[in-house]
Amino acid sequence: MTQQPATEAKNDKNAFRFVRPGGTSGGLGSFVVGMVLSVVGLYLIFNQVQLSSGYWSWWGTNTFGLTLVPLIVGIGVLFFDGGSILGWALALAGVLIIVAGVLVNLHMYFRTTSLYDFLLMAGLFAAGLGLMARSLRAL
Repeated sequence: MTQQPATEAKNDKNAFRFVRPGGTSGGLGSFVVGMVLSVVGLYLIFNQVQLSSGYWSWWGTNTFGLTLVPLIVGIGVLFFDGGSILGWALALAGVLIIVAGVLVNLHMYFRTTSLYDFLLMAGLFAAGLGLMARSLRAL
């Protein structure tokens, strides 16, 4: 028996990294096919979701202007003193209030679809997850 130099053994170990996802002997092919199935399934599901926004009514009607007050005051304080903790806190709070207000007023609807189409979408996604999980398990 001959011993391999340390560099060759290290290169052999790196060669198995692409063949063995997660360090197991599951197989790269199963993982890639599972990933493709999952991505296609998620794309088809997300394609059926419709988003719409309602009119801004977070703290009552027509209150969007009030949500801008902390942001505008924070930006003003930051122009006066760029290192002000109060300015950064107000600006960040203003941005967070606006983002939260937009998310609160979103309405999500799943478009009408046939049972066959839904089972196809969900089945693709589930099969992809199963293949990816199986490829990470040692055979």
